[in-house]
Amino acid sequence: MGTMTAVSVKALTAPGRYGDGDGLYLDVAPGGSRTWIIRIQSVGKRRDIGLGSAKTVTLAEARSLALDVKRKVRAGIDPVAERKAARAKVTVPNFRQAALLCHSEHAPTWRNAKHAAQWLATLETYAYPALGSLPVNAIEAPAVRDVLSPIWLTVPETARRVRQRIGAVLDWAHGKGYRAAPLIVASLSKSLPRQPVKDGHHEAMPWRDVPGFIRAMHASAKGSEGVKLALEFLILTAARSGEVRGASWAEIDRDAKLWRIPADRMKAKRPHNVPLSVRALAIIDRMADLREGDATLIWPGQSGKKPMSDMTLKMALRRLGLSADPHGFRSSFRDWVSEATSYPEAVAEAALAHAKGDKTEAAYARSDLLDKRRAMMDDWAKYAHDYR
Repeated sequence: MGTMTAVSVKALTAPGRYGDGDGLYLDVAPGGSRTWIIRIQSVGKRRDIGLGSAKTVTLAEARSLALDVKRKVRAGIDPVAERKAARAKVTVPNFRQAALLCHSEHAPTWRNAKHAAQWLATLETYAYPALGSLPVNAIEAPAVRDVLSPIWLTVPETARRVRQRIGAVLDWAHGKGYRAAPLIVASLSKSLPRQPVKDGHHEAMPWRDVPGFIRAMHASAKGSEGVKLALEFLILTAARSGEVRGASWAEIDRDAKLWRIPADRMKAKRPHNVPLSVRALAIIDRMADLREGDATLIWPGQSGKKPMSDMTLKMALRRLGLSADPHGFRSSFRDWVSEATSYPEAVAEAALAHAKGDKTEAAYARSDLLDKRRAMMDDWAKYAHDYR
């Protein structure tokens, strides 16, 4: 038995260290906090180990804890190291658990309840059967590819969404420390068959035909110079039709060679910086020569206050007898990157300003990869003007 009682412990309020015997002490700090401490000898050194606050640990509990520490020391166990190891041990969730946690954290960003429900529904249908019970740190590329392969050609749009959402969950797991390394699932597309263009998609011009088209367009007597330059600028920047048609002079940073598109004009509602090649800048300079008065838009419509219509750009293609869609040039660019260059997929996706599923592709979520994109867009512009 020690020298203290429950009553005497309550009465000890003056700063100091009070012994109960056998190495157990009550430490009363000047500020009034009171802590139990066990003093031991371990590896020839004296060590004080905290056993908790006297507010929550009773005298009897402190004695029991002190006895437990001593037994471990006699058995050659370092109690302090054991505690650190216990705190460091993390329970890794399985994929299903991680998906629910990831979904919950991103809930404030969902556009609507239907989209939020679909996000989980696709994972439940296609990913959970194979991945649901696996710890997130055990999931590697082959397992994800096996999930995508059966649906890659049959339901391509759904397959891409499943790929993106699996990537979002694994990125979340990496950020939480459950995975030692990220897994860029978008790169798995290269190991799967190429998905055919289905009805409802924008018809794209084969990338090999782009240089010849630009040459033929400028050689044609049909169409205004401004419209031709708008379509060429769209091709060189891999931008959407609406982004180009709504471009304003205030968005052009000539010194930085950037087109800074604000968030409210982007599909993903995130600001997007587009590096401008030498040819793209030349187009801007020529449009400055054609600018009328203090027009705010680079490519205004007939009224001068609203952007030119999407049909105006389409007609530049129709005049040459082509059925391709202006938006399809984004696919032309994307195919050129995949088939004719060694630029990583993440760089191409960043150039297209694709939404990464609530921050899926971590490479774009953390950086807009501007320097790498600048080199890529310069190469694309050089290719597009190789008329041989």
